[in-house]
Amino acid sequence: MKISTQKTLLDILTYAILIVGSVIMIAPFLWMVATAFKVPADQFTKTLIPNPATLQNFNVIWDKMPDKAFPHMMFNSFKIAALSTIGQLLTCAMGAFAFSAVRFKGRNLLFTLLLITMLIPSQVALIPNFIVFGWLHLIGSQWPLILPAFWGGAFGTFLLRQYFLTIPHELAEAARVDGASLIQIFWNIYLPNARPALAALAIFVFLGNWNDLLHPLIYLPTNAKLTTLTVGLALFQTQFSHRHTVLMAGALISIIPIIVVFFFAQKQFIEGISLTGLKR
Repeated sequence: MKISTQKTLLDILTYAILIVGSVIMIAPFLWMVATAFKVPADQFTKTLIPNPATLQNFNVIWDKMPDKAFPHMMFNSFKIAALSTIGQLLTCAMGAFAFSAVRFKGRNLLFTLLLITMLIPSQVALIPNFIVFGWLHLIGSQWPLILPAFWGGAFGTFLLRQYFLTIPHELAEAARVDGASLIQIFWNIYLPNARPALAALAIFVFLGNWNDLLHPLIYLPTNAKLTTLTVGLALFQTQFSHRHTVLMAGALISIIPIIVVFFFAQKQFIEGISLTGLKR
């Protein structure tokens, strides 16, 4: 009876801590949503239900953005994030398949060297990449933001490789006996069984590229219709620094695609994260 009481108290304490943590994390989001629908005169009020509520802040973003480029920025951000996600999924899956299902000499050493590259900050490679893209005459276009995704990535390869290791190797051996090639095994066995891990990686990559500010600032021109939403909102901030309602409306619009992506892929995302790394 005493043990049962202690367990109940521990459960209550755990749930209380989780509830407090959830409130702390969600409070800024609720404040952003509420502020986005407030009139400028009420932007510093503490109420979470705007009274009166207005959509004028969203109209300001649409009309006052330079050259009315807001839809172009949204499209540019989505295109870059989507293509980068496709590139990462394809190349990282191929690399993960090679490191998990294909046996060759020096495989573990190469995989270790790949993991070591995760210790190198991305900013270190910024100048060499800029020189290479300048030599290719791609500066000022969106290609420097898309092409690196098709070169693979250490994190994505590691994530998918750990998941591929949970797939029974006997499936690949049976397919080889039936005459299937490595490409067929990769495409028909490993990819369909790795949907949760692929969904998890897709969310990570899409989120990272959607929120990226540094690389678009460096590679893309200052033309509002050619840049991304993050850059546009950063430039827009200087114009409406005194109107938090407009800034919060822009921030709300910028996170809606991320919420939508996570909403439709949350089951696969959670499953992929929970199962990745169960086998070494």
